[in-house]
Amino acid sequence: MRAYRWRAFQCRRVTSSTSSARGPKALRVLIADDDQDSVLMLMMLIRAEGHAVRGVYAGRKVMAAVQDFDPDVVLLDIQMPDLSGWEVARTLRQERGETRPLLIGISGEYKMHSDRILSQILGFDHYLVKPYEFSEVLRLLAPLTLPGTGQKRA
Repeated sequence: MRAYRWRAFQCRRVTSSTSSARGPKALRVLIADDDQDSVLMLMMLIRAEGHAVRGVYAGRKVMAAVQDFDPDVVLLDIQMPDLSGWEVARTLRQERGETRPLLIGISGEYKMHSDRILSQILGFDHYLVKPYEFSEVLRLLAPLTLPGTGQKRA
């Protein structure tokens, strides 16, 4: 099943030769999760789509990575031991504003409707519940890859 999913998500690759003014633009994506396997898998899949990717394994490292990497998108696990995704999102929105980076919350623990509402209140643009299909991540990234699109909340 995993091999099938991997093949299914090796769609097109965006390279410098294909990312002209008319083609999709590459994004900078930061992945924050205490599960190193999840971070590495997402990094591999997103990089295969032609995007620049960085990963961190602790909530406390997100702000430094955002400062250094200036991501367009942050995929942020909610349940991290040192600093929760909720706290990181609130800090990011206070310091960086409401529009950039696009924040995508990911959780395997917080699955209730009230958790989605809390994610919106704290500044997440989207909220995925584990397990999720990688195609959902691609769907959320797609509008930002369009030429001439700004970094607006979707």
